[in-house]
Amino acid sequence: MPEQIRLARSSCIRRRIVQAAIRLHREIGFKKTTVADIARGASMSPANVYRFFPSKQAIEEAIVADMFEHVSAAATLAARGGSALERLGAVLRAISQLHEHRLENDSKQHELVAAAVRENWTVALVYADRIQELVRTIIAAGQASGELRPASPMAMTCCLLEAMDGYLNPSRISAATIRPAFDEMMDFCAGALRHVPWGPSIDLAADLRAKAVTQMASGVCG
Repeated sequence: MPEQIRLARSSCIRRRIVQAAIRLHREIGFKKTTVADIARGASMSPANVYRFFPSKQAIEEAIVADMFEHVSAAATLAARGGSALERLGAVLRAISQLHEHRLENDSKQHELVAAAVRENWTVALVYADRIQELVRTIIAAGQASGELRPASPMAMTCCLLEAMDGYLNPSRISAATIRPAFDEMMDFCAGALRHVPWGPSIDLAADLRAKAVTQMASGVCG
């Protein structure tokens, strides 16, 4: 069998396994789903499933990786155009909205993504690094243009993502979470990031001396 055909067939079977797992996750949750369940859902034997995935978690990681790829793509698209602060707001809003949408419309899959983040799965760490680098690049560009205040771009990135974690971290997003509106928190962060040049410097000592001279002159003339 030609290598290209073999790879295409392998990809098709892997996708079939993943789709079977997703259906089961939505029905009974990822914790209750077994490899035997997935095999039945994909119309194959458990041994055949293990030919393509070494473990149940490997299947779950493939599912989470696909979802994070979708979020990363949306964030990258949102980063195009506008000022640095506008781009940062658009990127973080895109991420937040996708996680919120999954929570509202696909809660079982949201539980899986939250577990991946909470337990530091490799796919979650890779995704976090990609978002961090995207944000750092925007901040560095904003500093170069004078829009954002000077400081370590990585330190500012970490501060911003930490402040917005309740909107970006699937393991912290829930229907019961009480927090400010996204725009309110983003405005707060923008105020901390924005570069505000100081006004003309004031020499207080010179000012006091001038006032003293004026007062003395007035006394003499009086």
